Parts: sequence; C-alpha cells; structure tokens
Amino acid sequence: MSPILFQSGRFHIYAYGFFIVVGFAAAAVLAVLKVRKSNIKISFENATELFFYTVLSAFLGSRILYVLINFDFFRQHPLQTFKIWEGGLVFYGGLFPAAVVAFWYMRRHGLPVWKLADLISPLIALGLSFGRIGCFLAGCCYGKETSLPWAVVFTNPDSLARLNVPLHPTQLYDAANGLVLFFFLSWMEKRKTCDGQIFWLFLFLYSMTRFFVEIFRGDPRGFFFADLLSTSQAIGILLAIFSLFMLFYMKKQVQR
Repeated sequence: MSPILFQSGRFHIYAYGFFIVVGFAAAAVLAVLKVRKSNIKISFENATELFFYTVLSAFLGSRILYVLINFDFFRQHPLQTFKIWEGGLVFYGGLFPAAVVAFWYMRRHGLPVWKLADLISPLIALGLSFGRIGCFLAGCCYGKETSLPWAVVFTNPDSLARLNVPLHPTQLYDAANGLVLFFFLSWMEKRKTCDGQIFWLFLFLYSMTRFFVEIFRGDPRGFFFADLLSTSQAIGILLAIFSLFMLFYMKKQVQR
C-alpha cells in the first residue's frame, strides 16, 4: 500500500487524489450515458454547471467536516488543511451541502429533481467505491487491530495508518459496500414505483451499512455520547430514520 502512485522529482501523484478523480470521472461518464438513454431533458450547459457546483460543494463540505473533527491537529498544522490530495474527506460532510446545492440548482432551472436524484444515486455509490480504494492505498480510514486472516499490515512510512500491526481493511469493506450498492440500486432503478425512491433507498442503505463498517474503524474521527458512537454513526442513524420515513411517505403517496 503506497500513498504515492508515481513520483518524479517534486512531482507526485497521490493515490488518494488519483482514485477520487477516477471515481468522479467514472460517475460523470456513466451519468451522461444514462441521461442520453432516459427521457430526461437537460442541456449540456446545465449538466456541466450542475456537476461543477455539486462536486465543488461536496469537496468543501467533506473537507470542512474532516478538519472540524480533527481540529486540534489542524490548529497546530494549519497548512495541512489544504493538502486534500493526501486524504481527509468525510462523506456526510459533503453529502448535505452537495444535496442542497444540487436541489437548489435543479429547482431554479426547472429540472426534474427526483428523476435526476435517482439517476445519480447509484453513481455516487460507485464513486465512493473508487474513493475508498484511494483511502486504502493512502492508509487513512484504517481499521482496528485484528487477528483475522484477511488483516492488512501497513509498512510504508508515508502511510496514514498504524504501521506494522494487522488491521481490519475497513477501506476495502467500504469499497465493496459501494460496489454492491451500485449494482443493487442500478437493478432497483427498473423496478422503482416512484421518482425519488432510489435516492432515499441509497441514503438508507448506505447509512446502515456504513454504521457497521464504523464498528471496525480504528482511526480518530470524533465521537458522541460518551464515545459510544462515531460522528458518522450518529449522523447515519438520523439519516437512516429520515430516509426510512421518506420511503414510507412516498409509498403512501403512490397508494393514494
């Protein structure tokens, strides 16, 4: 596991940043292909602006929450705040501002909000899967110590993980989770009963699965309620409850 994929003099290609870019690029290409096959009418200009504003707000939000969770470290090393390519994004921190910005943009331009939300949701899961591979190579989001046969040992001194001890490969758990969600939600798209269902189903399933992956995490990431829940677990519980409510609400609306 090497945090740096390529190095030539002072030029570096960091694994984390590389796979984040690959994930966004793959999601963008698939989004274009899916829009062309659908009956959704959206201009190239609107699609480009929507993608740019959503990605920008997601990056800013996810980085800000990461910095806040690890505020003591960044207060002592303020320049590290800007080294986003080395790792340090929190999905939930990017989800909320990205969702608000995307919904605002779509409403303003008269775009079908829930149809586009359903179309994009499986692709977010795919992007997360790529991102977690970058996490694994960088060593961030590492797991607790374990004696399981699939434990991983980080030895690279540039890695962000604990070194020379067997750890849960929690990054790969999340990567596999994202890939499974991508295929399942893509399958569900053809079977949905109303627009918006895939979006809320994605949030519910991701919140629940992420909650369990967090149990095996060993990196410092903020806690609530006397260290019983991590920041992501606490947010995930609230999001899962709200998503479940929305799924039942939409089901009732369809029945009516």
